[in-house]
Amino acid sequence: MKAATMCEFSKQEFIGGLQALGIDTLEKFCERIPFMRSELKDEQKFREIYNFAFAWAKEKGQKSLALDTAIGMWQLLFAEKHWPLVEHWCQFLQARHNKAISRDTWSQLLEFARTVEPSLSNYDAEGAWPYLIDEFVEYLQENGVMQNDQTTDWSLKR
Repeated sequence: MKAATMCEFSKQEFIGGLQALGIDTLEKFCERIPFMRSELKDEQKFREIYNFAFAWAKEKGQKSLALDTAIGMWQLLFAEKHWPLVEHWCQFLQARHNKAISRDTWSQLLEFARTVEPSLSNYDAEGAWPYLIDEFVEYLQENGVMQNDQTTDWSLKR
């Protein structure tokens, strides 16, 4: 739909989006939904949607994305990509960060999720990750989620 603002669609955005999708009836709309979901499995399409989501979800005039909004977007977006660490990431942010999310962190998290194994076996502490991602890895290790480069338990120990 290319909506300028999250949860708001102008008549022009709505009609133009449906036309671009080739939808002119409710039945076609219902038929199209499974295809649109399947597009999220395509790496390039997912990246486009993920990058679009940052600007779309942030409040007007803000450079960063509110933490609660970012967490909701990550849970929604990674539900289709099945990144096993998404809930740990969200818990970490709420416990340790509690600030808005920059575009750099948003973008680098996708790269981290895409390239680093959930076991962190190929994580390079000397790599060029944002400080927040390095802190996340330390948080996983401190909480016993990761030990000796092996996944032990996907739920944080309390």
